[in-house]
Amino acid sequence: MNHALRQSEQVAGTNRRRVQLLRLLTVLPAVLVTLLAVLGPALAPHASETPVGIPFGHTSPDAWFGTDRLGRDVLSQLFYGGWGLLLLAALIAAAVTALSCVLGAIAALRPRVGGFIELATDFAMLLPAVLGILLVLTSWPDAGAIGLLVVAMLFGTPYCARVFAAAAAGVAASGYVEAAQASGETLPHLVFREVIPNLREVIATQLGLRFVAAVYLVSTASFLQLPTTLGASNWAVMVRENASGMLLNPWAVLAPSLAIAVVAVSVNLAVTAFGRGERG
Repeated sequence: MNHALRQSEQVAGTNRRRVQLLRLLTVLPAVLVTLLAVLGPALAPHASETPVGIPFGHTSPDAWFGTDRLGRDVLSQLFYGGWGLLLLAALIAAAVTALSCVLGAIAALRPRVGGFIELATDFAMLLPAVLGILLVLTSWPDAGAIGLLVVAMLFGTPYCARVFAAAAAGVAASGYVEAAQASGETLPHLVFREVIPNLREVIATQLGLRFVAAVYLVSTASFLQLPTTLGASNWAVMVRENASGMLLNPWAVLAPSLAIAVVAVSVNLAVTAFGRGERG
């Protein structure tokens, strides 16, 4: 009996270590790319706007990934171009998740709000986010990153709030929340003290998913050159501006594209792995 118990504990310990290793491996690429984006300006071998060769030049000791359309070092552009994009994506993810969490908790406690969120979600799903970007940022040309944040919250919050409302419904129906309501506690107390603290796993999952969605949204807007506050050397703009010379120097397009893809896919896989770990 003791032998069987020890074997069961060993198997459980092995499974836990495998889950932890899986989490580390899935999030590691995103962490590395993010660190390179943060430390990029200090690591770049050349200044961002300094030409080092002919346009779309091949790889060389002075330009490991060749040069772009203006003869600038692609590697240096890559180091300089990630910080603004990822920072804005993180701010959007945090803002959308925070607002959605509060609205979802209120919807679970007040069903009428839940009906309004469902209508808003249906509207947001019918109107593509790219169309919203064009409508807002072309009619508000000086909005920049703020305008993009507004668009992201308008189109991302309704769907995310519905997810939180579904998760908070079980919490709102629990005995201690009903007891707090019966004792006359205010709605802010119920939301921030009773419901939201029990949604930590959902918050972590949605934060990761909103970050992935924000990366794609910011990349799309940057590719269209709508927000001017991200600068001219971010990864999405690099893809757009160097697409014409892809046959001459593929790295001018592939390097920033891979950087965006690695961050998005790695965070998505990490969210999935953490979710499986919590359910396990």
